Amino acid sequence: MASVQTVRGSIDSSELGRTLCHEHVFVLGEEHRLNYEQWDEEAQIADAVSQLNELKGLGMDTIMDPTVLGLGRYIPRIQRIAEQSELNIVVATGIYTYNDVPFQFHYTGPGLLFDMPEPMVELFTKDLTEGIADTGVRAAFLKCAIEEQGLTPGVERVMRAVGQTSVQTGAPITVHTNVHNQSGLVAQQVLREEGVDLTKVVIGHSGDSTDLDYLTELADAGSLLGMDRFGLDVLLPFEDRVETVAELCRRGYAEKVVLAHDASCTIDWFPADAKRQVVPRWNYRHISEDVLPALQERGVTDADIELMLVTNPRRYFE
Repeated sequence: MASVQTVRGSIDSSELGRTLCHEHVFVLGEEHRLNYEQWDEEAQIADAVSQLNELKGLGMDTIMDPTVLGLGRYIPRIQRIAEQSELNIVVATGIYTYNDVPFQFHYTGPGLLFDMPEPMVELFTKDLTEGIADTGVRAAFLKCAIEEQGLTPGVERVMRAVGQTSVQTGAPITVHTNVHNQSGLVAQQVLREEGVDLTKVVIGHSGDSTDLDYLTELADAGSLLGMDRFGLDVLLPFEDRVETVAELCRRGYAEKVVLAHDASCTIDWFPADAKRQVVPRWNYRHISEDVLPALQERGVTDADIELMLVTNPRRYFE
């Protein structure tokens, strides 16, 4: 057993219950929102509470929210939502970038104009051990990304800072990856070089792939496979996503799989009406209502579902 930090405080890992390992509450460009968007804070909070309570009613107990710098993390808003929901919300620290580091780190760090130890490690560590800003809410895991652009200097710097922080604190890691350039393997190599225990790493968005050789190579190296974009049928059809998870279970890899949607209550990357039209099942309900029954129809056992939703997330933190 281990203690896991949630927005409402520390819980034992055994209390996580059924856990969706990659969901956002809000994905926002805060600077854009403040300058250009019409925003009703109370309405947005009420809507989020409703959606998360609905998810709890469907039998899920916890979401891991990897909303970090670059995705609009604002913990006071999440605290207000958590106070009104029985669902556990576990938040992250890290930086989400496909290219460069934010300008706050552009000139400051090892070998740069202002030569000093990596400031990202200090900030990530504070989020994990003391709390985010002045909220008292502690992050429980780390997040970085590698996308179509590959291992750019900025992406590598963030990834190594995340790896170093993980080694120093013991916090696990989630990596946003792009399956089409098999960047999960690159992430594993960089994190391995930093001394990271790959069993404490989720290779996020692995569920966008049907390449079982790629997926099993990631799993055989120790990492968990984030089959975590259910509902994003525009990237890979529902049947392919379900069949890939089912085949992994048939091959004995259920202990290496975690599930999620990568959904959010609000995301400002797309017009809301257009999003609903193009990806109507991209919501928190989809796994409970559609995916689990489809997996069971393909022979996935209750024990395998328990592994993917309960045991594997708990072990990730333990």
